[in-house]
Amino acid sequence: MAISEKQLETWSHVGAQAQSAATYRSIKAVLEHKDAPYAGRGFDIFLQGSYGNDTNVYAESDVDVVICLTDVYNSDVSGLDPADKAAYEANRSPATYGFTEFKRDVTAWLVKNFGGGVKAGKKAIFVPGNGTRRDADVIACIEHHRYTSYRSVFDNRHHVGITFITSGGDRIINFPKQHMRNCTTKHQATSNRFKPNVRVLKNMRNAMVGEEFIKDGVAPSYFLEGMLWSVPNQNFVGSYQQSFENYLYWLERCNANELSCANDLHWLIRENSHICWNMTDYQTFLAAARRYWNSGHR
Repeated sequence: MAISEKQLETWSHVGAQAQSAATYRSIKAVLEHKDAPYAGRGFDIFLQGSYGNDTNVYAESDVDVVICLTDVYNSDVSGLDPADKAAYEANRSPATYGFTEFKRDVTAWLVKNFGGGVKAGKKAIFVPGNGTRRDADVIACIEHHRYTSYRSVFDNRHHVGITFITSGGDRIINFPKQHMRNCTTKHQATSNRFKPNVRVLKNMRNAMVGEEFIKDGVAPSYFLEGMLWSVPNQNFVGSYQQSFENYLYWLERCNANELSCANDLHWLIRENSHICWNMTDYQTFLAAARRYWNSGHR
């Protein structure tokens, strides 16, 4: 027996936004302050994740804020031919202030302004909330360029993303602005049905974890969002029940290795990758979602 349309409609609602918006404004104001140790350097601040995409649900608390140093960048030239690589190398110059120095300065500034509860974690800098501010994760990073052609400094093509190094020494590369832009385009192309269906699936995932259909961590929100982004638009219809049945049926039969993350620049599923879902967890989630749907738990 399928989950009721009423329950799915409840799950489709966006989570609290006023406090998350206030949290972002508060942290952004501190990061932009003229007395910050990196003031005068080029940087960009923006929301990413569920709050940036309007796919947050009530169970989510942390607000993800990115501060990206734009004065320098890391490059991926693996897609260039030998002549373009040579041109790139001829124009490359090393930076004296990069990711390590930038994260150090951002962390110190956040500690100075928000207190000793600020902690640098594996990927992000945790800023604890208070009565009016939610917990936040601040990602200090530098710009990343994935080149598709390079003739000169003024004649090249590249995708702009972000990159940072975890406390364990792993380099993470992602393209959050492309992700947000593509999700908005998908939302519009599905008559504004994509994002509510993402929220339905995230709430269903949370219920499945609570009722031990899957373990916590098997289906991160980022991957669920990318998975639904890959589903053809016509599967998103007026009924949440029918939409779920449509996209679950499609996902159970598609070639999962051809699915993309919502940024359309990374594969959704690959093994041994810090930015991709592994096939076992993907298949585990789909099988559990089918069992949960058929169980009539809601």
